Amino acid sequence: MTTENHNKIKIMEVPTVAAMAAAGKKPDIVFWVGCAGSFDERAKKITKAFIKILTQCDVSYAVLGTEESCTGDPAKRSGNEFLFQMQALTNIQVLNAYEVTRIVTACPHCFNTLKNEYPELGGNFEVIHHTQLLEQLLVQGKLVLQGGSYKGKKITYHDPCYLGRANQVYEAPRTLIKKLDAALVEMKNCKSKGLCCGAGGAQMFKEPEKGNKDINILRTEEALETKAEVIAAACPFCNTMLTDGIKNKEKSAEIPVKDIAEIIAEAQDL
Repeated sequence: MTTENHNKIKIMEVPTVAAMAAAGKKPDIVFWVGCAGSFDERAKKITKAFIKILTQCDVSYAVLGTEESCTGDPAKRSGNEFLFQMQALTNIQVLNAYEVTRIVTACPHCFNTLKNEYPELGGNFEVIHHTQLLEQLLVQGKLVLQGGSYKGKKITYHDPCYLGRANQVYEAPRTLIKKLDAALVEMKNCKSKGLCCGAGGAQMFKEPEKGNKDINILRTEEALETKAEVIAAACPFCNTMLTDGIKNKEKSAEIPVKDIAEIIAEAQDL
């Protein structure tokens, strides 16, 4: 094995909260991977990209690993409050046992649920989205961005509903894109007027109702109208819906759909 390959493998060694606790240590922040980031093949690439950045920036983090369960968001959105509370209480018990105080997640659905719905069940944590943490690392000088292969490219950014309108996080993702010396081009519906990708509210797991056009197709058309070379997302669900939309338009070979973390990792050649 070459030194280069060995180093790349070492980067993907992910610490667990349990292992750190056994060694008498505690991470500064817990990375909540989420169901999509753990099991969906496409979303796993986002998880890996984010971990590479955390490692590069020497962030003290850990994951729960097998002790992490679904936040309960899909259950709650589809009307099963009882199942949601069962899942939430189990997670809160685990997090409190490890005295977790800060959580970062790349999924706005997990972000919204952990931040806004866990407190009433006894789960009081500081919860931030991965784009917010990346912006903090940028301000602190730990993350130094270079455009790399994205320098000068036209990138349009899609606002996830649970990140944007639900939690007012609009600028962190855009700041990161601009710092790559890329040209940010906005869709006609953006920020507080952003259009849903069609996956929220547990819609990800069912067929759409009958209508004139699927919402993800409409959103993809808005993205294509910007003439962007890359579509940036900050949610694994949005990534899936927009990727499906691009496939529908037969533009997969021309216009990639990438998470902000993937764009940064690729630009830094991580």
